[in-house]
Amino acid sequence: MTRAFLSAVAFALLTSISVPGYAASKVQQDTPKATVEVAAVKLNSADAETLTRELKGIGPAKAKAIIAYRDAHGPFQSIDELLEVKGIGAATLDKNRAKLSL
Repeated sequence: MTRAFLSAVAFALLTSISVPGYAASKVQQDTPKATVEVAAVKLNSADAETLTRELKGIGPAKAKAIIAYRDAHGPFQSIDELLEVKGIGAATLDKNRAKLSL
């Protein structure tokens, strides 16, 4: 009888420890992840420093080329027009498309 009692107590203790842990992990899984807003880089007004800092694959030379293109041809009419800038390819545009706005 003592052995059965000890087994029952041990089972109850182990169960009481594991249930809250399972419930806590379940709550964490069901909680929606916070979305991070991406600050838009305004292609028609950003300076070279901002373009270099905020965009992947854009260094100082490409940032100056973007500004030179903008000065020569006027404001960008679409994000895809960035492909006309020398040194900007489709891969660079795709990496940065979500951050860009006009």
